[in-house]
Amino acid sequence: MFQVGDKVVHPMHGAGVVESIVQKKVDGVVRDYYILKLPNRSMVVMIPTDSSEEIGVRPIVDGAQADRVLAAIPNIQVEMTANWNHRYRENMERMKSGDLFEVAWVIKGLTARDHARGLSTGERKMLHSAKQILISEIVLAKSVSYESAEEALNTALA
Repeated sequence: MFQVGDKVVHPMHGAGVVESIVQKKVDGVVRDYYILKLPNRSMVVMIPTDSSEEIGVRPIVDGAQADRVLAAIPNIQVEMTANWNHRYRENMERMKSGDLFEVAWVIKGLTARDHARGLSTGERKMLHSAKQILISEIVLAKSVSYESAEEALNTALA
């Protein structure tokens, strides 16, 4: 159970802070929800407390772990299938895992593919989303600005 003020990550939306825990009636069922404020996206996400673990909500990594992820990016070897549908599904599964190394793998692979052949609209959106997820966690884990986290990611990808 998370508390108000905890820094957590939603696998598909990125890192944020538990702003409050409220009780709401949705579809006739009263449940407790975490209200998660995602500062980088000016977005608020409602997550049912009883299924947050199943969804993959977890505490953010510490600064040292964020540094390890950034340091690992240049050495990530990516082999992606040529089939767009399989590639998209595989990348989506990696992102849903909530593992930062998996998200970094997706970013590295799609960035390389973009430079080599260009990306479809769906893959371009996925790349943008993956970057937002990784950057948002770096921002909270290392207490740095969005711009400096984005710069660190771009440096790791170069």
